[in-house]
Amino acid sequence: MQAEVARNLLEIKAVKLNPRDPFTWASGLLSPIYCDNRVALSHPGVRTYLKKCLAEKSSSFGDFDVVAGVATAGIPHGALLADVLNKPFIYVRGSAKEHGRRNQIEGELHPGQSVLVIEDLISTGGSSLLAVDALREADAEVVGVLAIFQYGFEKAHTAFAEKQLKFQTLTNYDALVKEAAQMGYVSPEDLDILKQWRENPDGWGALYA
Repeated sequence: MQAEVARNLLEIKAVKLNPRDPFTWASGLLSPIYCDNRVALSHPGVRTYLKKCLAEKSSSFGDFDVVAGVATAGIPHGALLADVLNKPFIYVRGSAKEHGRRNQIEGELHPGQSVLVIEDLISTGGSSLLAVDALREADAEVVGVLAIFQYGFEKAHTAFAEKQLKFQTLTNYDALVKEAAQMGYVSPEDLDILKQWRENPDGWGALYA
């Protein structure tokens, strides 16, 4: 599954690799990779494939009552999964609204219900875990977080471990880079640059860009 998901994301340019002209993330971090899985929504074949993969992977979390998308990018993928599984869907904002009912959780959630959280990608895990905190404060039982892609940062693994929470993804950075090489998407020289970033993402911009 990991290789095929990676190939699909590369083919539709939901994930772009540009080792020699890096992207600047919102955090200011320079990176040779940029991931926007919302692009998959515009490609029905890939969208359907990812939906099926999410449904298959969701079974590893056991039974749960509700699917929750993390705003904003996790909302459509979570809604698609909830539809396949015929389960209720809710979504979680990064913070409560400042008007109306001032909700952070949108949709119907009852205390004690078990929830699977859906995210488009996991970098440090921050947005996912904010959603988890909000759900737990609402007396929900969070069974875990499922995302399409992860960078494999140790910071994310540590953060989830501290919350005693399981997370899984359909594919990851290592699988994607390997698939990109097999597709001829990147050169052998590019592979070295991509490996360097993976080993030192915070310092890579100063050292290699």
